[in-house]
Amino acid sequence: MKNTIFFFLNLLLTAALVACRKDTGPAETTPTAYQLVIPAGLPPMPIPPDNPLTVEGVTLGRKLFYDPILSGDNSMACADCHVQKDAFTDIRQFSRGITGEEGARNAMPLFNLGWQKKFFWDGRAKSLEQQALRPIQDPIEMHESLANAVAELQAHPEYPDLFEQAFATEIIDTLLIAKAIAQFERTMISGNSKFDQWKQNKASLTDAEQRGMSLFNNPEKGDCAHCHSFGSTFSDFEFRNTGLDSIPVDKGLAKVTGLPTDAGKFKTPSLRNIEYTAPYMHDGRFATLEESLEHYNAGFFYTANLDAGLAHLQKGRLTQQDVSDLIAFLKTLSDPDFLSNSAFAKPE
Repeated sequence: MKNTIFFFLNLLLTAALVACRKDTGPAETTPTAYQLVIPAGLPPMPIPPDNPLTVEGVTLGRKLFYDPILSGDNSMACADCHVQKDAFTDIRQFSRGITGEEGARNAMPLFNLGWQKKFFWDGRAKSLEQQALRPIQDPIEMHESLANAVAELQAHPEYPDLFEQAFATEIIDTLLIAKAIAQFERTMISGNSKFDQWKQNKASLTDAEQRGMSLFNNPEKGDCAHCHSFGSTFSDFEFRNTGLDSIPVDKGLAKVTGLPTDAGKFKTPSLRNIEYTAPYMHDGRFATLEESLEHYNAGFFYTANLDAGLAHLQKGRLTQQDVSDLIAFLKTLSDPDFLSNSAFAKPE
């Protein structure tokens, strides 16, 4: 009888100790939902259900974006080719990697990425999460293996705790790295240009800007709206051959699809912040907006798969005044606040 009582007393004591440990142990990490503010005029942003935005995830992604730890020799971060004051693009014609070797393309600007469908000039990444890992592994860019990147982060004095806060685990892997960077990139929204203020009756357009806007939408003159959707993202983010070369040197989308009909097709970039993102085109061949518009006015080649929206236009249709007015309108899409927004700057 005594043994039985002792057994049950011991059992109760053990249960009490376990309960006490549970009460005094660390609480389970619950990330804080991030309240994403969408500016007027931009559509709701689709957020993947398996990577919701959290304050902790965005904070981690921002730190990773600016940290050279993800490169092979710890000398280069994502931010080195995507500079905030240049609308997160590279003002060099060709971006360079950790060895100084040039790539074959100009770095695309990073903003309003949450509305885009595919990534890179040739669309080889189907999501922001896929895009985030490509430069790390690229031998010309950051030239690091994902295994080494994970190992360095895991051994770091801060990162395991930051991943714990963001994803409720200290075990770092490549998927979580990609998710964190993608979360930060989705918050990089630009939507406070003079054009946006004009739409909200908070600003007025000059005569030149209004003429440029009319030319932008005129299907027989600028016809820019055919590809650069007017009034919102200023791109449909599709892939087109715009007659840059009679025979494309860079096959563009065809490298991904293998289809000859996709040769020379590249992603249509947003025209927001276009004033800041020179040089232009996938290979940075045009140094100025004037050069770029002259291509669309008279310099394009009639390739077999030239975009239909361009193929019907008459060469030389734009006067010098037209070009000047178009540029005046394009500059109303500049968002200087985006270039200095502390939420996107290098963390202290």
